[in-house]
Amino acid sequence: MSEAPPADHQSSFEEEFDAPGAPVSAGSDPVERLLGELNPAQRGAVEHGEGPLLVLAGAGSGKTRVLVHRIAYLLATGMARPNEILAITFTNKAADEMRGRVEQLTGAAARQMWVMTFHSCCSRILRQHADRLGYKRGFTIYDEADSVRMVKRCMEELDVDPKRFPPRSVKAQISGAKNRLRDADTYREEQGSFFEETVADVYTLYEKRMHANNAMDFDDLLVRTVNLFELFEDLRDRYAHGFRHVLVDEYQDTNRVQYRLLQLLTGEHGNLFVVGDESQSIYGFRAADIRNILDFERDFEAASVKLEQNYRSTQTILDASNAVIANNRDRLDKELWTDAGTGEPVTIAELADEHEEARWIAGEIERLVEEEGLARTEVAVFYRTNAQSRVLEDTLVRFDVPYQVIGGTKFYERAEIKDAIAYLTLLTNPEDTVALARVINSPRRGIGKTSEGRLMSHANTVGVSPLELLAEPERVPGLGAAAIKAMGRFRELIASLSERATDRGSVAELLEATLSESGYLEALEAERTIEAEGRIENLQELVGVAGEFDANRELEGESELAPLDEFLEQISLFTAQDEISDSDELITLMTLHNAKGLEFRAVFIIGCEDGVFPHARSVDEGTLEEERRLAYVGLTRARQRLAMSFARRRTIFGASGSGVPSRFLGEIPDHLVERHSTAMPTTGWGLGSSSGFAAPEPPTAEALELAVGDDVVHASFGEGIVTAVEPGNVVVIRFGGGGERKLMADYAPIQKAS
Repeated sequence: MSEAPPADHQSSFEEEFDAPGAPVSAGSDPVERLLGELNPAQRGAVEHGEGPLLVLAGAGSGKTRVLVHRIAYLLATGMARPNEILAITFTNKAADEMRGRVEQLTGAAARQMWVMTFHSCCSRILRQHADRLGYKRGFTIYDEADSVRMVKRCMEELDVDPKRFPPRSVKAQISGAKNRLRDADTYREEQGSFFEETVADVYTLYEKRMHANNAMDFDDLLVRTVNLFELFEDLRDRYAHGFRHVLVDEYQDTNRVQYRLLQLLTGEHGNLFVVGDESQSIYGFRAADIRNILDFERDFEAASVKLEQNYRSTQTILDASNAVIANNRDRLDKELWTDAGTGEPVTIAELADEHEEARWIAGEIERLVEEEGLARTEVAVFYRTNAQSRVLEDTLVRFDVPYQVIGGTKFYERAEIKDAIAYLTLLTNPEDTVALARVINSPRRGIGKTSEGRLMSHANTVGVSPLELLAEPERVPGLGAAAIKAMGRFRELIASLSERATDRGSVAELLEATLSESGYLEALEAERTIEAEGRIENLQELVGVAGEFDANRELEGESELAPLDEFLEQISLFTAQDEISDSDELITLMTLHNAKGLEFRAVFIIGCEDGVFPHARSVDEGTLEEERRLAYVGLTRARQRLAMSFARRRTIFGASGSGVPSRFLGEIPDHLVERHSTAMPTTGWGLGSSSGFAAPEPPTAEALELAVGDDVVHASFGEGIVTAVEPGNVVVIRFGGGGERKLMADYAPIQKAS
């Protein structure tokens, strides 16, 4: 919801509504041709007369088709002129797509309509009338970075400690209040904690400073438009009379400000046509309010039409999705169906741990590609949190399966992971100025870019490393007292951690100490945002990576390299994946939240354990039903193949524990499911047959048919030869250079050399 408004704000509202133009011909043939493309339920929605209507559109039921055909129908029947139509959605991409599809049906008439996002619509209105609220028409729109900068300035003015109250966290609280239509005074009355009282103080000053700067943030675009319509009846009437028909896509994602705006625009004529699906309301953390769609019929005294025919998935997938979402109490009754056939069973796979899960996924993807002819672009893997992709990414890299991460960054390329690795790099290589520059002020410790530049410049001048110069920062010309003190503390931190790095001990413990003593984790925890929680989970996952390394090293015995050096070398092998050409077909990896609106022939959903998915936080925060809606979104992305996996034991976010199958798995009826397990289950799940998404046996030495003398390839150590096969799935391999390593075949990335 943070898109920039369109640039074409020049023509006035009055000019647009007074523009000449007759409605599209109302001849019967064009109308019948238009309606003939629709199924009965879609046609009923498009032919709706005057008054409010809720189109309850299940996943894959053609909701956008209905919306654009409704617009064309309004024109073709003379119910509206082009400039009397306002069609709203949430993203610029969705608005562009809708505008293009409307133009295909209506031609040049589409150019006279307002087809745009909420924010663009409000910006366009405010450019004409913001002076009524004391703004000049040329007001500035602050993006998120500008808004946070203003919050920080206000905090400095109020002498609020930014370490205790991170500016980004304070801005998130202010944004949340605005999305609930709570001004600073109302927010203050409703809150009780010291943190919230402090936010209220900053909120009050922030509003004053923003107005003085003739600036609005993205939330203001919505709130100030509501203010305009509530304070000035003539403006409200002008826009309400001008827009005879208002249509809204993805209505389940609206917040209270958007609800109020629509109420003000359509309160008189009631021609509000909304399309949405409460079962796909998954953005509560962004202030979306599911009550808007659940209560729409009551609040607006509206009629409703259900779109239940699905054009995407098999009936088995739809039956599974229907069964899961039926367990929610806050829902509107509907049942998806299709005439596309029954299809394959849903696979539920039980694996030993996350490594075996990743290998199974990789193997199944290759089987689907090679045996069933699926393109890799038709396959997707979904997970609840970004950190879960790490093991899967490692496995895909090892076995040369090209992939892309949608809506996110590859694990080892994430900023917080690169920061942590830069800290460790600096401990083993004090000369690395790139690593030093990355962490010297991360988290912020009072060493700004100017001070850092002076340090680097003087180090070059005197011919020593910047880290060495930090032992005597007062030697650097132009540094202030605060910067000298901060640099001294940073040098002490690195010196202390470097001592631990030389004792050849646990890399995981060293990493944990680094994240803790540097203040990095504390700074993220203080942000109190969903994004910061995700970054913390990623860092905990990196600690888990280090823990795996420690365990393997203990098993394999001493190496010529120090533990930290060897760990960083292995990390570099994962990050040095060959560049993928544009012609390569890529597997798609993404979180379930990013999957909304997409579809694939085959979908894998990994990590289906209680505490992982549904997320442990959902039980504590009372958002379990939103987690189930997220499951519904994931299931309904699959067209033909759907597999869900859970592990009997999983290490995630740095902690290891037994896995309890997700309650969502248990909500899928048995007759729709084919179960697979790689060992006798301890969780109560039964074994299934070996068709469909067949689960391979664990890649033990026996299963791999390794024998003494076999040539093998290890993802990190290269080529080698098997010198012994021992009980417990352990193999001994001599690699190039003469060194032998004892490896657990269940976990080591070994393949027989071709």
